[in-house]
Amino acid sequence: MHDNPAIDQVIEVYAGKFRRYHGEGWHQILDIKTQYLNIRDAFRVVAGLCQSWLLLGRIKPEVVFTRGGFVSVPVALAAKLRGIKYITHDSDSTPSLANRLIYRWADVNAVAMAPETYPYPQTKTIQVGVPISNHYIPVSDVQKNIYRKALGVDNDDMVICVTGGGNGAKKLNDIIRDNAAYLLKKYPKLVLLHIAGRNLDKELGREYDAILDPKSRRRVIIKDFVTDLYKYSGAADIVIARGGATNLAEFAAQQKACIIIPSKQLIWNIRNAAALAKLGAIIDLSEDQAEQELRLASVVSKLLNNPKQRQNMSNKFAQFANQDATKDIVELIIKLIRPAVV
Repeated sequence: MHDNPAIDQVIEVYAGKFRRYHGEGWHQILDIKTQYLNIRDAFRVVAGLCQSWLLLGRIKPEVVFTRGGFVSVPVALAAKLRGIKYITHDSDSTPSLANRLIYRWADVNAVAMAPETYPYPQTKTIQVGVPISNHYIPVSDVQKNIYRKALGVDNDDMVICVTGGGNGAKKLNDIIRDNAAYLLKKYPKLVLLHIAGRNLDKELGREYDAILDPKSRRRVIIKDFVTDLYKYSGAADIVIARGGATNLAEFAAQQKACIIIPSKQLIWNIRNAAALAKLGAIIDLSEDQAEQELRLASVVSKLLNNPKQRQNMSNKFAQFANQDATKDIVELIIKLIRPAVV
């Protein structure tokens, strides 16, 4: 039991979100509802700052660690006013708006990618990667076959795993569906592991039923949501996903060949994918490119037919994995508290 009972609590403070939508330009400036919510939330930040000031005075932490969500702003500012050290962390290649507001007063800016990628003072910017589950490890051929056996997939099958994240992605589902018939016909040993997202699996199943013959349909395994994604991605020859930082870190740890189709609404996902594609670690397709007739099928076919390219991508992607990210972050925190310990 901790001496300070507040440490065992989840405590809420007010926070505000600044709404800006990629690609909408000046239209959002004229949207009355958006501007009303932004003004309202500005007052919430002030209220959250007051709450955080009182809370930190009561808890008296030695360090504050923030991942950069909008709730970080009032807490970090209160920490600065209280003289409490704090660390920011960026999982994406592009800093969040919250971290861009508070980084200058942070003692350390911990980041996922190379420090020079970020607009922070390099003297206090440290690359630590993204903390992930210890289930995500380099996948050998032996381990891949163990995962395949658990999922009912043969060792000599070609396997593609598709995931749009925890809540899925309807647009990604549609793109995969439109390319599936061609790929399943071209590769009789191809198996598609499709993680559709919560409440999207039944509709997707009906769509596959309508376009696939019974034999091909049996080679499509649909799940709504899984808690053991590492088995599905680990069993795959190719992973097709969005550009979320955590998923990218997980697949890098598994050393997977990935095709990333980021959502056009999520600029940080687009930039994550672009940064990795520039170094040859993944294949990056925009939504517009992926929606072109059989464009994705062509990219997948070339990758399936070229094991050497897949291995080369896997090797480059693995360079971005840090199995010790959690440990490195903890050591940064301890070093701020007791500099002589680490």
